[in-house]
Amino acid sequence: MELVFATNNKHKLKEIQHLLGNEIKLLCLDDINCTDEIPEDYNTLEENASQKAWYIYNKYKINCFADDTGLEIEHLNNEPGVFSARYAGSDKNPEANIIKVLQLLKGVKNRNARFRTVISLITDGKETQFEGIINGTILNKKQGTDGFGYDPIFLPDGFRQSFAEMPLSEKNNISHRAIAAQKLVSYLLKKL
Repeated sequence: MELVFATNNKHKLKEIQHLLGNEIKLLCLDDINCTDEIPEDYNTLEENASQKAWYIYNKYKINCFADDTGLEIEHLNNEPGVFSARYAGSDKNPEANIIKVLQLLKGVKNRNARFRTVISLITDGKETQFEGIINGTILNKKQGTDGFGYDPIFLPDGFRQSFAEMPLSEKNNISHRAIAAQKLVSYLLKKL
C-alpha cells in the first residue's frame, strides 16, 4: 500500500517510516510534487489535521494522512497548543519558541505539560482520526541535541532524559506521535 504523509518534515517522516516497516510505502509531499503551502486555518489540532489531509486527498486523489501536534503547558492554559510551531513568531523558529516558553515559565513551579498529536487519515474518501498523548514536564533549560522542536525541554513522565537526549528508537516507543502512529498502523494493517 502507498500512502502520502502530508509533510516534508524529515524528522516526522523518519519517525513514522520506522514504525510502518515495509508493509506500507510512505510518500512525502515532495514525492507527489506538491509544493503548495497547505492551509492550517483552524484553532484545534483535530481541525488542522483534517484540513491538511482533505487538501491533499482532494487535489491529488491519493490516500493520505496529515498530523498536527501541539505542546500543551498547564500553567499557560494549554498554550502554545495548536500554535506550537509559530509560538514566538510566524518564521517558526524552534529556538525562539523554546526561549519564549522558558521565559514564560521562569520561577513557575507547575511545569506540567503534554505533547498531543492528532493524525487524520483519509482512505477512499473516508476520514479516521487517531490521537496520541504523552505527559511530562518542562525542564528549566535545554537538555540534549537530538530531536526537534521542543524536544530539548520536554521530560516525559517516568524518564530521566529529555526527548532530545533519547535515542530515536526509545522516543519512538513512547512519543505522542508514536502513540498516534501506532494506532494508525494497527488500523491500516487490519485493512491490508
